[in-house]
Amino acid sequence: MFQVKLSLPNTDPHEDSRRNLDKSYHVAFLHLDSMFAHREYESLYMSHIWIPSSRCSPTTVPECDVTDDITATVPYNLRVRAILGSQTSAWSILKPPFNRNSTILTPPGMEVTKDGFHLVVKLEDLGPQFEFLVAYWRREPGAKEHVKIVRSRGVPVHLETMEPAAVYCVKAQTFVKAIGRHSTFSQAECVKVQEETLPLALALFAFVGFMLILVVVPLSIWKTGRLLRYSCCPVVVLPDTLKITNSPQKLISCRREDVEACATTVLSSEELFRT
Repeated sequence: MFQVKLSLPNTDPHEDSRRNLDKSYHVAFLHLDSMFAHREYESLYMSHIWIPSSRCSPTTVPECDVTDDITATVPYNLRVRAILGSQTSAWSILKPPFNRNSTILTPPGMEVTKDGFHLVVKLEDLGPQFEFLVAYWRREPGAKEHVKIVRSRGVPVHLETMEPAAVYCVKAQTFVKAIGRHSTFSQAECVKVQEETLPLALALFAFVGFMLILVVVPLSIWKTGRLLRYSCCPVVVLPDTLKITNSPQKLISCRREDVEACATTVLSSEELFRT
């Protein structure tokens, strides 16, 4: 898109508070290898016949694209006027005529950022006819400059993965194949990548958390095991009166002797009546 500014003077006779009619109109041109279009333009131009723009007659916006109207590499004369209600301004004519071969391209606007360790550039959207040559390099002695062709339209583009503690610079150039012209390079913009340093507080918190995990996890496993053990196989504690202090075999033998002694005791009749 080749841009030309047209200025429309203020023609309001009352000079009231209405919006000033001075506006900038950006005109776009598209290359077209057509002898028919070239001859048609020359014939109309020599006859002093003005051709209304297909997209801009009329228009309510301060910018207009006349790509379809300007198709040849010849001098073009452009004019514009404003209409407000019943009032119409005089024509504002471009002087001198414009030839797209005389176009001077300017460097594109760009924004260089970093996304983590990724070098990212965002170029302004100038239209589908524009390409950009983006040069980037690491700022150090003897660094190699890399060049990348970018055709994105206002979309961030990844250029390179950066190294820690390094400075990277980017510059861009506008290029249009239709007229074989390019702009100068823009001023270089540089960004620096911080070193991968872990803050002391973060390292301390990480160490404390690791130690807590080492202590808490085994303790939790042990507590859970004991809980499951006593829940599934509980231990019943007998009272002291029911506890057996001697061996069962000894108790059986002692009881057997007592029974036999009692069975063989003979009482006399006198002792029986006495009792």
